Amino acid sequence: MIRKSFLLFLFPVLAACTRPATSLNDSTASAKSYYPGSDASWKHQSPSVEGFDPARLAEAVAFAKTQETTQMTPNFSTQEEIFGKLLGPMPASHAATNGLILRHGYIVAEWGETQQADPTYSAAKSFLSTILGMTIDRGMIKDIHEPVANYIHDGGYDSEQNRKVTWEYHARQTSEWEGELWGKNADFIGHEAFGKGERKPRALQAPGTYYEYNDVRINRLALSLLRIWQRPLPDVLKTEIMDPIGASNSWRWVPYPNAVATVNGKQMPSVSGGTRWGGGLWINARDEARFGYLMLRQGRWDKKQIVSADWIKQATTPGTVGPDYGYLWWLNTTLKPWPDAPANSFAALGAGSNTIWVDPTHDIVIVWRWHNGSPNDLIKRVLAALKS
Repeated sequence: MIRKSFLLFLFPVLAACTRPATSLNDSTASAKSYYPGSDASWKHQSPSVEGFDPARLAEAVAFAKTQETTQMTPNFSTQEEIFGKLLGPMPASHAATNGLILRHGYIVAEWGETQQADPTYSAAKSFLSTILGMTIDRGMIKDIHEPVANYIHDGGYDSEQNRKVTWEYHARQTSEWEGELWGKNADFIGHEAFGKGERKPRALQAPGTYYEYNDVRINRLALSLLRIWQRPLPDVLKTEIMDPIGASNSWRWVPYPNAVATVNGKQMPSVSGGTRWGGGLWINARDEARFGYLMLRQGRWDKKQIVSADWIKQATTPGTVGPDYGYLWWLNTTLKPWPDAPANSFAALGAGSNTIWVDPTHDIVIVWRWHNGSPNDLIKRVLAALKS
């Protein structure tokens, strides 16, 4: 079941959704693929060499530059009005609309302040999904269908409702986890706490049967993963994903000051899956493009398989409950939020809007930040510029 009123709120905030990636063929994932080195050495390629009509691609970029976000003011003055009382910090300002277009890993277009590390809001959920995938790949979680209560014994999964929550239900936003975490209740009731995102009281459904986009529950997933890794998730992201793909050192995953858990007797910060209440993943567009390219290459970076191709396939396959949604990735399956895009394209999306769109069919990644409207407005222009 999908809450229609929530979807009306969600799509303007996230400005789209996507679909499961079919497997790339062996040639696109082969050792011959281009992988950028350091940021300074990342190769730009002529659009014509990569199969674009240069004039039409330039028109697409010119359009993107005009689509400055009106949702998030440059100084984040609308933050609490939209999302409710802050728990964590916000930067003083964010960059103007900016982005990159990659084809075959090469930069074919770039505009704006792509090296400014800004909050990416719920696009962070797709990074969290990838950590979950690595956790399963390494056998730290044996099966995504297992109850979280089999692993986590901090009281958060003791109730009759919560003990039925599986890792998959968390990843599909169908967990129906009940409770409070870091001062926010999963019921989203109360204007002061949740701003325009507040919700009316309703009866909880059985875990796995009801889709609701819910940051409290995703933050509970992040806390559970912290307990599995027994390391702060920013450290996991840095050493296991971002450093291997050559990301900069400018990104930060900022916790709420009160989001601290005791793990093996040590106090560790627990991060969030967004910037709804401040904090979150602050990252630049170039680093996001690298992450999108890792997904395009089925979790492989040069000679290293960082997260399994099986996980990428699972994470970008829709479930039976909810909208076009995988494991914390937006898909282009049923509702077709990007009608001009291939059905197997998928994206990380966040308010603002912040978009990392991955197109296995055409070997393209688009990062577009702080824009109005749907990503489809740019996607259709970029794809129309393709000659081959």
